[in-house]
Amino acid sequence: MKNNTPKTIFGTDARVVVLGIARMADAVGNSFLVVVLPLYIASGEVSGDLFGLSETLITGIVLGLFGLVSSICQPLTGRLSDKLGKRRLFVLVGLFLFMIANFLYTFADSYALLLLIRTAQGIAAALTITATLALVSELSSENNRGGNMGVYNAFRLIGFGVGPLASGALVEGGPYNLPLIGSINGFVAAFALAALAALLSIILVAFFVRDPENTKPNNEKMIIHFKSSIPGKILDPIFTLGLATLFMSMGFALLAPIEIEVNERLSQGAFLFSIEFSALIVSMAILQPIIGKASDKYGRKVFIVIGLVCLIPIILFEGLATQPWHMITARTLHGISAAMVFAPALALAGDLAKKGQAGAQLSVLSVAFGLGISFGAFLTGFAIRFGFIVPFAIGAILAGIGAILVYTQVPRHKP
Repeated sequence: MKNNTPKTIFGTDARVVVLGIARMADAVGNSFLVVVLPLYIASGEVSGDLFGLSETLITGIVLGLFGLVSSICQPLTGRLSDKLGKRRLFVLVGLFLFMIANFLYTFADSYALLLLIRTAQGIAAALTITATLALVSELSSENNRGGNMGVYNAFRLIGFGVGPLASGALVEGGPYNLPLIGSINGFVAAFALAALAALLSIILVAFFVRDPENTKPNNEKMIIHFKSSIPGKILDPIFTLGLATLFMSMGFALLAPIEIEVNERLSQGAFLFSIEFSALIVSMAILQPIIGKASDKYGRKVFIVIGLVCLIPIILFEGLATQPWHMITARTLHGISAAMVFAPALALAGDLAKKGQAGAQLSVLSVAFGLGISFGAFLTGFAIRFGFIVPFAIGAILAGIGAILVYTQVPRHKP
C-alpha cells in the first residue's frame, strides 16, 4: 500500500521546506541586483540616452519597475494558475525566466535593454510568488498553515538579507580568473551567480515538489472582493488583511531611503546602519516559523492585532532614536512584531480563500507587501523634510489603523 503521508523535515512538510530553500536561493540572486544595478549603471558599462533623464532617475526607474510590473501582474498570474491548476509549472516557468533575465544582464549595454530585462523579471516574480504562496497554502491544512507560511517566509527573508551583503563583496573583489572562461569583472560574476541561484531553485522544485492531488483546474471568474459579505462587516477579510500587510510593510521600508540622515543623526557609519537594517530582517526570519506555528494553535487574528499594536510605539521609537543601540533595539523589536503580522496574515488568508482561488486571493497580500515597500520608501523620502520623526509617526499611525481594521473586520474563524 502506498504511503501518502508527506515526508517532514523538523516537523515541517519537506515540500514546503524545499519551496522555502528554492525561494531563498532565488531571493539571494534577485536581491543581488538591489546593490549591483546602481553600481553597474554608474560604472559606465551602460550607455545611451533615455528621453534625456538623469542617471539617478533612470536608476530609480530601473529598480522600481520590477515591483510595479510584478504588482500589476500578480493577480493575473495567480488567477491563471488557479484556472489551469498547475502551481508547480508556474513556479518553474517563473524561475526559468528569472535565470535567463539574470544572465542577460551580462550583455546589457543600454538603458532600454535594462528596462526590458527588469520588466521580464517583474513578470517572472509574479509567476513565481503567487504560485508558490498558493502551493504552500494548498500543501497545508488549518492545523499547520501558519507554521508552514512562517518557515517559507523565513527562508525567503534569509536570502533577501544575505544577497546584498554578498553582492557588494563580489563586485569589489573582481576581476576573477576562471578556468576555461578567462577573466570576468565583478558585475559579470554577480549576474552569473544570480542566474546560478535561479537554476538551483529550478532543480530543487523540479525534483522535490509536486502539485497536491486536490489542486484542480478552476474555471470560475477571479474572485477578489473589497466589500464584505459577512453581516456586520464592511470590508472583505482578505482585502483587510491586505491593507494590514500594506501598512506593516510600509513601516518595514522607512529606514532604507534615509541612510544619510540616519547616520548623521546617530553619529555612525555605514557598518552600523547595515546592522540596523539587517536587525529587522534577522529577527523577522527567526521568529516567523515560531509565531506561525503558535498561530496554528492559538489563532491567527490575535497575533496579527497584537503585532500591529506593538508596531505603534516601536516605529515611533525609531524616529526618536539618538544612539545606534536605540535603533538596533527598535529594529529588532520591529522584526518580531512584523513576524507576528505577516505569517499569520498569510495563513489566515489561506484559511479564508475559496477552494481553487488561492492563487488570485493570496496575491492580494503579496501585492500589498510589495506596494508597501515602495510606498514606504516614497513616504520617507517625502516626509523627512518636515522632521526626522515625521515618517515614523505616520508609519506608527498606519500600524494603528491596520490593527483597528483587522480587529473589527476580520472574523476569528472562516465564515
